[in-house]
Amino acid sequence: MGAEYWRGKVALVTGGSAGLGKALAAALVERGAKVVIAARTPGPLEAAAHELRSRGGDVLAVPADVTDDAQVAALLARVKERHGGLDLLVNNAGASARQKVLDTSAEQFREMLDLNFLSAVRCTRAAAPLLVERKGHLVNIGSLASKAAPRFLGAYPASKFALAAYSQQLRLELGPQGLHVLLVCPGPIRRDEVRTYGAEKDAGIPDQARKPGGGAKMKAIAPEVLAAKILRACEKRKPELVIPWKARLLFAIAQVCPGFGDWLLRKMTA
Repeated sequence: MGAEYWRGKVALVTGGSAGLGKALAAALVERGAKVVIAARTPGPLEAAAHELRSRGGDVLAVPADVTDDAQVAALLARVKERHGGLDLLVNNAGASARQKVLDTSAEQFREMLDLNFLSAVRCTRAAAPLLVERKGHLVNIGSLASKAAPRFLGAYPASKFALAAYSQQLRLELGPQGLHVLLVCPGPIRRDEVRTYGAEKDAGIPDQARKPGGGAKMKAIAPEVLAAKILRACEKRKPELVIPWKARLLFAIAQVCPGFGDWLLRKMTA
């Protein structure tokens, strides 16, 4: 398979103006795919599209807020109008948080669930007919926090656990129809810019928890490397991609012995 697998295929990447989303769009362009990127802010989105087009890519940029049903419907309509179908949807748009769980209000949980989970539900429902028709790929970008819930991440783990459950349901129900569903659970992803969190100044959390991955004691992965791994996992139609792989050991231990799993998680994070 490799690069030839993606040549001529149509891909939609939400949160495609920066970070992992932009890296995925670039990897798809390099492999000859037709790419649609979506994000809320038009300026950075068009700048990313311009950069990708300069590499010879067939790239359409569509400003869209994936927490809005009407904008998601309009986004998929643009994809169908431009390309006639869809082979890959990457639900990448999302946000993290730094906050004590008891300091996190129900409204903050609702906002995080809307962006990190319900946005994927909206986009998946809108794209599913096109994806099933082509026996395509659905990629949900979760986190190691989709499998284990560290301290001081506010509503983030709950939103990513929900995404993991949804991905499994989709695999079981739509897999027999030919849809490939991949849940990606990466550790911290390397960033060029410094990320800030709205509640962190007053959250009373340790400085270590403010670092990438909530202070997880592991090396950050380059977005370009992760993007390539995601596309290879799609080619092999894998159900999950966990990076680093050894994190699976923690998840397995936590299932068998939750108390020991909690102790390990405290040792490995802030």
